[in-house]
Amino acid sequence: MQPPSACPCRGGIPWQGVLLAVSLLTFWNPHPTAQLTIEPVPSDVAEGRDVLLLVHNVSGNAVGYAWYRGQITDRTRLIVSYSNLTHSATPGPAFSGRETVYPNGSLLFVNLKKEDTGFYTLQTTTDNFDAEVATEEFCVHEKLPKPNITINNSQPMEGEDSLALTCEPEIHYATYLWKIKNQTIPDGDRLKLSNNNRTLTLFSVTRNDTGPYECETQNPVSASHSDPLTLSISCE
Repeated sequence: MQPPSACPCRGGIPWQGVLLAVSLLTFWNPHPTAQLTIEPVPSDVAEGRDVLLLVHNVSGNAVGYAWYRGQITDRTRLIVSYSNLTHSATPGPAFSGRETVYPNGSLLFVNLKKEDTGFYTLQTTTDNFDAEVATEEFCVHEKLPKPNITINNSQPMEGEDSLALTCEPEIHYATYLWKIKNQTIPDGDRLKLSNNNRTLTLFSVTRNDTGPYECETQNPVSASHSDPLTLSISCE
């Protein structure tokens, strides 16, 4: 007996036909259009420098661009719009005078300030009035000042006192690093670092703890070192 040519369920079609249909769909199904994206170059930038919001995968029939401050296309947050029909840019309420939009949709932002950190949204419009939106963020970091070390006890007694060395000033989003005699200080039983590494505590100090100590602050765009500090530890 020959095998059935169709599956037993009602309305079934031969399996050869299913394979043919799948093959045709695979062959004729076009690749999806690449999604509109924004690439900040660089994504972390120092105050006073520039960033380019580079646009990728803009539709070939785009006729206009609109850049917004934030994550929504609110007209009160419009920075600048550009028309490919008139080849002209129109500033919006959020325009600062430091932004330049290019015919490919990319936006150059110059002389950045710390408050420029955040999200930016691009909306593109095509000749058939379709719109596409992309959002990205970048971070502006301050240039780090030279740190200094403060101490909670200027005349510690050997074996009796503990000391807390603090790296000043406190800077949000900065990383703190300590060194003694040019060696990184490990966290241990007698040397304890605070959660953010800004304060170094020495328990039951000895004459071997005189130093010198240095602290360093770091962020993604800069680093700064303190002057070395040598402790004066008194013997009982």
